[in-house]
Parts: sequence; C-alpha cells; structure tokens
Amino acid sequence: MIRCETAKDYEAVYHVVQEAFAHAEHSDGSEQDLVAALRKSDTFVPALSLAAESEGNLVGHILFSKVTVGDHTALALAPLSVLPSYQRRGIGKALIREGHRIAKKLGFSYVIVLGDAKYYSQWGYVPASRYGIRAPFAVDDENFMAIQLLEHAEPICGIVQ
Repeated sequence: MIRCETAKDYEAVYHVVQEAFAHAEHSDGSEQDLVAALRKSDTFVPALSLAAESEGNLVGHILFSKVTVGDHTALALAPLSVLPSYQRRGIGKALIREGHRIAKKLGFSYVIVLGDAKYYSQWGYVPASRYGIRAPFAVDDENFMAIQLLEHAEPICGIVQ
C-alpha cells in the first residue's frame, strides 16, 4: 500500500532510509538526515512524501522536493528507499509511479534525479541535458536525469537550484 507519509511515520522512515542506503555504493550515509532536513524546508511538498507499507510495516519511502530550473519550478526525486529485504518486489516502482501520478495532478512538469541510469531509465528518465537541465556540480551526464511528466510542458533550461 502506497500512501502519504504522516508525522507518525518519521522515525520509521528514518530507519528505512538509513537501512536502504547502508551499503549503497554511492552513499555518504546521510540520506535519512536529508529527508529530515527537506521536511523542514520551503521545498517540501507533503503530498509527495510517500510511504510504502507491507503487512502493516513501513518498508519504503520516496520524496519529491521542489527545485528551480531557470525560471521554472520542477521536482527532484531524492531519495527513493526500500528496506533491503523488500527490494526487487516492485515497491520502488510503485512509489515512483504514484509519485509521478501525484506530481502530474499537482501540475509539476519535470522531475530530476541523480541516480543509477539503468534503474531510472526504466521509468522514462533520460539525461537531463536533453532538456537543457544542468546540475549545479560536476556529475556524469548519464546519472543526472530528468523526465517530462506533462506532454505539453513548457521547455525549461538552466542549472538546478
């Protein structure tokens, strides 16, 4: 079951994110603290902080936060977390799909993500440079990706803020 995160979930989400990234190759171990910080920022969109439950236990989480690209507001997907024992069961896929559905409903046109190109390309993400979107730091083009959610979205171009 995918649902919006509530304040009662914060401790469980912290644990899920921490466990999900504990052995990740490209992690500095602070993803759970990033989630906590983003909740307190102006970029937080409560409807886009989603929790995944299985048998009453919180097993996954995804967060989309507002970013600026040029003169436009877009979203950044970070992080996507699933407990290791629940990975490869479609939970991440379900979180992404529901996040995209809600983001479209809220009128967001683009989402950016820094992640594994093989994984995120499955959902339609392509190098962000194809849209004229650039990272504010040095990063491999293939891993800094974006997706256009709305078919008739106005083109955007610029450095992510």
